[in-house]
Amino acid sequence: MTDTLFPDFEGDAADDQPSTDRPERRDPRGFVIRTDGAARGNPGPASLGAALYDLTRPDARDDRARPDASISDYLGIQTNNVAEYTGVVRALELAHDLGAEEVHLLLDSKLIVEQLAGRWRVKDAKLIPLWTAARRTLGGLHRWSAAHVPRAQNSVADALANEAIDRVLAGGPASVVRRPSD
Repeated sequence: MTDTLFPDFEGDAADDQPSTDRPERRDPRGFVIRTDGAARGNPGPASLGAALYDLTRPDARDDRARPDASISDYLGIQTNNVAEYTGVVRALELAHDLGAEEVHLLLDSKLIVEQLAGRWRVKDAKLIPLWTAARRTLGGLHRWSAAHVPRAQNSVADALANEAIDRVLAGGPASVVRRPSD
């Protein structure tokens, strides 16, 4: 039996004896990631929100679940698409920092889903470096997917994005990142 995540590993599920001549089988660390961008005006004051859920959680795909890690960043004056893409890039960077080998992006931006999958071209010059950064990080993972979800199923990331703008307008910090150990 060949494991699809570790193609060089072959093992028998009934063989539970440790062996020194093959790697120990383990589940890779992974996250379900929901991101959103906000721009009040387009361009206008912009922000991003990202919510990361450990794949081992039974509620990892529940759009109302409390995230294991999150990002709420104010970006200054930007377009909505730049804010959306920056949210994906920052979330992937955080997932990478947390040791992710697998991610499943659930995004309410059909544009980003289709561009990451290679079905649509990236025409906007401001988005090309963000797309490149996202694809580079995704290329280093064992497995990834990106799916479009209705905006109503992205309320946690949306709230984190709007919280960033409100927080900065009230004199608070531009960035709040919460990691699993926080």
